[in-house]
Amino acid sequence: MPNPTPPTAARRPFTHSEHGIDRPDPYHWLGGDDPAVLDHLVAERAFYDASVAHLDSLGSALKAEMLSRLPTDDESARWSRRRFTYWTRHPVNSDYAELRRLNHDSDAGSTTESESSSLIFDIAAEDRGTGYLDLGLTIVSPDENLLAYSVDTAGDEVFELRFRDLRTGEDLADRIPRSYYSGAWSADSQWFFYTVHDQTYRPDHVWRHRIGTDPADDVHVLEEPDERFELQLRATRSGDLVVITSESRSTSEVRVVDAHTPESAALSVGGRRHGILYDVEHAGDGLLLVTNDGAVEFRLVHAPVPVADQDHTTWTEARPESPDERLLRVDGFADAVVLSYRADGQHRLRILPPDDLTGDGIVVRSREGVGCLGLSRNKLYDAAAVTVSDETYLRPPIWSSVDLKTGATTEVHRGEAPGFDPDAYVVERRAFPAPDGTPVPAVLLRHRDTPLDGSAPALVYAYGAYEAVDEPEWDPGLPSLLDHGVVWVHALIRGGGEGGRRWWLDGSMQTKQHSFDDLAAVADGLAGEGLVDGDRIATRGLSAGGLLQGAAFSQRPERWRAVVAEVPFVDVVTTMFDASIPLTITEWEEWGDPRIREQFDWLLAYSPYDNLPAAGARPDLLVTGAVHDPRVMVREPAKWVAALRESDPEWSPRLLFRCETAAGAHVGPSGRIGHLAYEAEVYAWILDRLGVTA
Repeated sequence: MPNPTPPTAARRPFTHSEHGIDRPDPYHWLGGDDPAVLDHLVAERAFYDASVAHLDSLGSALKAEMLSRLPTDDESARWSRRRFTYWTRHPVNSDYAELRRLNHDSDAGSTTESESSSLIFDIAAEDRGTGYLDLGLTIVSPDENLLAYSVDTAGDEVFELRFRDLRTGEDLADRIPRSYYSGAWSADSQWFFYTVHDQTYRPDHVWRHRIGTDPADDVHVLEEPDERFELQLRATRSGDLVVITSESRSTSEVRVVDAHTPESAALSVGGRRHGILYDVEHAGDGLLLVTNDGAVEFRLVHAPVPVADQDHTTWTEARPESPDERLLRVDGFADAVVLSYRADGQHRLRILPPDDLTGDGIVVRSREGVGCLGLSRNKLYDAAAVTVSDETYLRPPIWSSVDLKTGATTEVHRGEAPGFDPDAYVVERRAFPAPDGTPVPAVLLRHRDTPLDGSAPALVYAYGAYEAVDEPEWDPGLPSLLDHGVVWVHALIRGGGEGGRRWWLDGSMQTKQHSFDDLAAVADGLAGEGLVDGDRIATRGLSAGGLLQGAAFSQRPERWRAVVAEVPFVDVVTTMFDASIPLTITEWEEWGDPRIREQFDWLLAYSPYDNLPAAGARPDLLVTGAVHDPRVMVREPAKWVAALRESDPEWSPRLLFRCETAAGAHVGPSGRIGHLAYEAEVYAWILDRLGVTA
C-alpha cells in the first residue's frame, strides 16, 4: 500500500502584537469554530490511523499482556463506617468498578459471597454509549442511606450530580446538571454542599441542596470573585464541619460551616494573605492547620473553631518546620494525629499523640526502597488503627492496618497481578547533574536481563509542574515495555514536588527553564555514563509534561530518537494571554502573566509554538489531543502540529497527531481497559521508533 500523505492546514494571516513584538500566527484559525477545523482534525486522525496500522498486531499483543496482569475479581481493601464496611470490586473484563458494602451486623465469613453484602453502585450502569464515562464524586451520607454521585459522559468535566437511595437502589428525582469535583454532606444527611464551575472551569460557587427538593431552590452559600482562586469543599472526618477552601497557586483562605447547622454562615479560619497557604483539619475541640506561614516546607499550627470570622492572630504553633521534610497534610483522629510528609524523596507518615505534636512519634514508611506509603480510606474518627497502602512501580499495592498507639502493623489486603513476578525486575535510584550543578534524581526500571551497559534503549518520563508528584504506583502496563528490553526512567525534575516546596520554586515562573534542562540532563547522563544507548532515547509527558516534551523537542531535538507529547500545553504565550479559557488566570502564578513584560519574555523564550526547531534534525514525534479537553484546548496541539509540518515538509510524515474527535478527555480514554488499550497503542509506537518490535 502507498504511504499515507500527512494533511496540510491552510495558512491564514494573523499576527499577535504585544509589548512591541509581533508574533505571526497563521494557524490561529484552528482555535475557532469554522467547520474546517473539525475536518482538519479528522484528517489528522485518519493519517495517524493509517500510519500506525502496521503496529496493530504489536499493540494487540501488548494489550493482551497488560490485561493478563489484572486479576479476575480485583477488589480493594475495606474501609468501615458506623453501619457498613465498604470496598470496590472490578469484575473481570470490566472497565469500571462496583461499590459494595457489608452490614456490620452480619456474621458471614465471606464478604463477596455473603447474602448480607450488596452491590450499591455499578459505575458501568451509568454508561450512556457515548464512548466516555467518568465520575466526579461518590460520597455516602453520614447515615449511610444515600449516595451522592456525579457523572461525565463526554470528557468535558461537566458532571451531573445525582442522589441514590441505598435502601432501595433507586435514584431520587433530584438532579443537578452542572457540578464539579468536590462535595460534602451535612451531619443530618439532609443537605449536600457542592461546587459549580464557570465557563473557564473555575469552581467559583458553593451551593447547598436539600434532599428531596427542586434543585432550582438550592441555596447559594459562597462565591469566590477573585479569578485567581478556585473553591473546593469537603467534610471533616469528625463529621462536625464542612471545610470550604478558596485557593490560588500562592494563597488560600479556609472557611468552615457547622455541619450540624448547615444553614449557618461559612466562617473564616485565618483570613487571606498573599503568599500564605493553609489547610484545615478538625481534631479534638479545635483545628490543626498545615501552613507555609513562616515556613517554606510548611509547619503545623493550632487554631480555634471560629465562632465568627477570625484571622491568623488566633493561630499558635503546634509543630515547627523541618527544612528536610515537606509537610503535606494533617489527619485528625480521636486519639492520634497523622502527618503526611515527604523526606528523602519518599512519602511517609508520622503518627503523633494529640498531647505531643512536637515529638518524633511513630514513623511509617514504605517497605520498598523506591515506594510510596500513604493513608488509605479511613472514615472513622474514633478509629484505633488506620489503613495504609504501600506500593511501587512494579508491585501491586499492599494494605496494612497500623495501630495508632503502638505502630504495630498487620497486613489486611494484597493486590494481585496473575503471573507477574516482581523479582524479575530491577528498580534503582540515580542522580545526574544539571547544567547548574544541581543533582537531578531519576528512578531506573528494567528487566533483570536488560543490562545497563549502553546497549538498551530507554524511555524517559517526566512531568515537573505544580509541585505535583507522580508517586511510584503500580502500573500493569509498564512491565510490557520492560519485557521488550527498554529501560524506563522517571526523571524527578524541578517544578515537581519530589524534593519539596523548594524543588517546585526552582522550576516554576522565572526558573521554569530548569525543568527543561533537568530532563535533558537525565538523558545526557544516561548516555554519557554508558547506561543506555544514547541514540535510542525516547521521552514522554502529558499536559504540563507535554509542554516539557515540546520544549525538549525544540531545544534539544538531536538528543531524542522519539518524543511523545500528550495533550501538550505548547502555545504558551497565546494561551496565557487568553483569560476567557480554562486555566489561564488561575495559572499566572505557575507560569507567569504575559501582560507583564518581564514575564512575557520568560514565556516567549520557551513556548514551543513560538520556538520551532530547525528543519532537518528532528526526532519522530507523536502528539495527542481531544476536542472535549477543557484543560489543554485542542487548538494548542493542532496549531503546533500544523506549524511543524509546514516548517519541515520532508520530516512531516514522521509526525503523528492522535486526536480524539468524539468523546474523550484530557488523560485519554476512560475505563481501565480503555486506558490500557491506549497505553498499548502508545507503547507500540515507541517500541517501533526505538527499533524494538520483537
